Amino acid sequence: MDKLVLKCVIVDDEPMALNLVESYVKKTPFLELLKKCSSALEALEFIGEHPVDLLFLDIQMPDLTGLEFSRMLNGNTKVIFTTAFDQYALEGFKVEALDYLLKPFDYAEFLNAANKAKTWFTMLRQGKGQLKESQDVSSDKKDFLFVKSEYKQLRVKLADVLYFEGLKDYIKIWLKNEPKPILTLMSLKALEEELPETDFMRVHRSFIVSLKNIDVIERSQIIINDQRITVSEQYKTRFLEFINNNSL
Repeated sequence: MDKLVLKCVIVDDEPMALNLVESYVKKTPFLELLKKCSSALEALEFIGEHPVDLLFLDIQMPDLTGLEFSRMLNGNTKVIFTTAFDQYALEGFKVEALDYLLKPFDYAEFLNAANKAKTWFTMLRQGKGQLKESQDVSSDKKDFLFVKSEYKQLRVKLADVLYFEGLKDYIKIWLKNEPKPILTLMSLKALEEELPETDFMRVHRSFIVSLKNIDVIERSQIIINDQRITVSEQYKTRFLEFINNNSL
């Protein structure tokens, strides 16, 4: 197994706290700092476009608190809270935080929390590796995903998905017989890596479609459940290959 490196982001509206955690991250070999943000809104925009393993997240911030922000994350990103107020500890664990650092904390305390994250992700990778080996043997394909939406982890059957629509920071998941989509914080790029290639295809910077649920192909447009989706030039070659391989 490859050496574990956790990609992390620091979020804190206090510059001194931000710089202190940055110094701790940089001296920890298995942590890679992608960005430090002075607000949850700034971090929200960044995470919507970049896969992040771990957040060091302050709780009391203007506009959007750390607790509110953490409830918007999908299960791929874990949180270690950093705060000066111990009354938030219980709430922190309710949103499945890996740990809770009470300011002021030293490097030993920080490292202990970071090691908890390292252990969690090591176990996760080992579990995925075992699952992949099992899938390779049985040739079974993934048929569902768990996505975080409105404080819950929802089990979404891939057979029910019509298409995924990417917004700036979110993805809309459009399902059969459902008038409203599921909304989740995730990038289309990260999602694309989780989907079976034989069933789903990226056809536009903002759309991944279910190949089995295409109703009509009309010139450079796909029609799924009355929704017209344009196949952009960037993805047209691969899509035309799919059409040719499945035409009479």
